[in-house]
Amino acid sequence: MITWNPDLIAFQLGPIAVRWYALCWVLGLIAAYFVVYWLYRRQRIPQEKFDPLFFYCFFGILIGARLGHCLLYEPAYFLAHPLEMLLPIRQTAEGWRYIGYAGLASHGGTLGLMIALWLYVRRTKISLMRVLDNIAIATPITAFAIRMGNLMNSEIVGKFTGSDFGFIFARNLDTQPRHPAQLYEAIAYLVFFCVGLLLYWRRPNKLGTGFFFGWCLTSIFTFRFLVEFLKEVQEPWEVAMQQAIHLNQGQLLSIPFVALGLYCLLGGKACRKLGDNGLMEQ
Repeated sequence: MITWNPDLIAFQLGPIAVRWYALCWVLGLIAAYFVVYWLYRRQRIPQEKFDPLFFYCFFGILIGARLGHCLLYEPAYFLAHPLEMLLPIRQTAEGWRYIGYAGLASHGGTLGLMIALWLYVRRTKISLMRVLDNIAIATPITAFAIRMGNLMNSEIVGKFTGSDFGFIFARNLDTQPRHPAQLYEAIAYLVFFCVGLLLYWRRPNKLGTGFFFGWCLTSIFTFRFLVEFLKEVQEPWEVAMQQAIHLNQGQLLSIPFVALGLYCLLGGKACRKLGDNGLMEQ
């Protein structure tokens, strides 16, 4: 067993404390940025079409993930405190306090990213499936980094293992080992990233068909569905849901993403319509 109790702060920049969670988010986005930059260069897509991509992705993921958490997991609170949805503050008895973005949902982030990329496609005129495939190859490395941030925060923890195996999350006042579910996900997403790159090397002709987008959604959300069986519920109201249907909110939200992923992976008609036969690699 491992007693897990890391400092939340990675380093200080004068009065600013940089937390591990924020650092992992930034590193994950930077890694994805360079992967997609490399892919665009290989496909000879003009630099001016790449430049705005990061901003669309960054704000799409952040806004989608934040709204996803607020509206899907804590709707009663945040609908009564709408300002706190988008600003990293919370109203307390002592007044407004900066707390950072405490609550980001991967399902919302995925949907936000898809909407942002649709807007990006309308501006750049690159086919939607080509853009989605490029982003999908890089996405798992960002997902890996985010789950490592969750691990550093001792959040989204697993259930007690009932044995000597696992992590004791001391920050949460645990005394018994739990499944390090965040670490399981991080390792899985790193593997999916490597497999995606291998598929790209072997099947570059599939780029622009939705194949890699389908692989990304199917692999990530299938694993997400399965690993939820080892996790504690994130919100108290999910206990009743689990008792009623033996699934939690994260699992229910994963099902449509898996279905969409399989549709794209198998070359659905809409993917062919939104794909392209141009801009193929030399």
